[in-house]
Amino acid sequence: MTRVVKIEKTGGPEVLKFETIKLGEPNPDEVLIEHKAIGLNFIDTYHRSGLYPLELPSEIGGEGSGVIKKIGSKVKDFSIGDRVAYAGVPLGAYSSERNYPIKNLVKIPNDISFDIAATLMTKGLTSYYLLYKTYPVSANETILFHAAAGGVGQIFCQWAKSLGCKIIGTVGSVEKINIAKKNGCDFVINYSKENFPKRVLEITKGKGVPVVFDGVGKNTFGDSIECLKTRGMMVSFGNSSGPVANIDVKKMIQPKGLYFTRPVMSQYLGTKDEIKEGAEKLFEKIQTGKVKIGIFKKYKLEDAIQAHKDLEARKIIGPAIITP
Repeated sequence: MTRVVKIEKTGGPEVLKFETIKLGEPNPDEVLIEHKAIGLNFIDTYHRSGLYPLELPSEIGGEGSGVIKKIGSKVKDFSIGDRVAYAGVPLGAYSSERNYPIKNLVKIPNDISFDIAATLMTKGLTSYYLLYKTYPVSANETILFHAAAGGVGQIFCQWAKSLGCKIIGTVGSVEKINIAKKNGCDFVINYSKENFPKRVLEITKGKGVPVVFDGVGKNTFGDSIECLKTRGMMVSFGNSSGPVANIDVKKMIQPKGLYFTRPVMSQYLGTKDEIKEGAEKLFEKIQTGKVKIGIFKKYKLEDAIQAHKDLEARKIIGPAIITP
């Protein structure tokens, strides 16, 4: 029997429901994965709350790692016993095992643990497409990344540093400053106490930055626009403080001829080849030690409600996983 977490209605963490079900056989293009670790991501709270609407009832969770136990009749590139990881729809990672289509599946190198792989696939591949596809960074560029001590931020900043960037990172508390510095930030701004546009302009000698990577959303969007140089790019990829709304193009975008983009993973990693390319670059960064991952916290599957409470209370300051 398979343990799963589902939602039948949207709301707070308490709407997460735990069930035991009998799992069917994998479809021809699917494999049955026995989970060893499950990624915990802020987007999970968006699905649960209804910010990103789902057809209900729905399972939840979009990232995991494990071992293949069964394969569908048309599966050729994977075998029983393979160590694999994935990120992306269909949701349902909050489970002890599941059937999953091979389109978004990658094999994990033997020297990368299940725990690390589970937290890499969303945060790491997000960092990949932001740095290589959305705005391909160049060595010696000074870039701004919000929430630099968070799960994505810790991977992103190390990766950007390995590419030769100078990184201005923002954090929301004093205790997160050293985390951001440890993970590659050259400058760290506590935006709860400092005027970050003023500091960014001081650091860049009044020029501003060519790109802002913003996963915070509502609370940082307006000030981020001030940090950009002429023809700079605003990359809004998350909503941890709430969604960005009512963008005034004439007031915000037109004066400096800015670019605004709202990327999501599926737009950059929509094919098997794109996922493979991103995963290979990601795993190489881990294997060479240019990106180092430490699991901040582990939760049991039955503790998923508490995990969501901790996510929304900003108590998780680094990659976290759920174990079945």
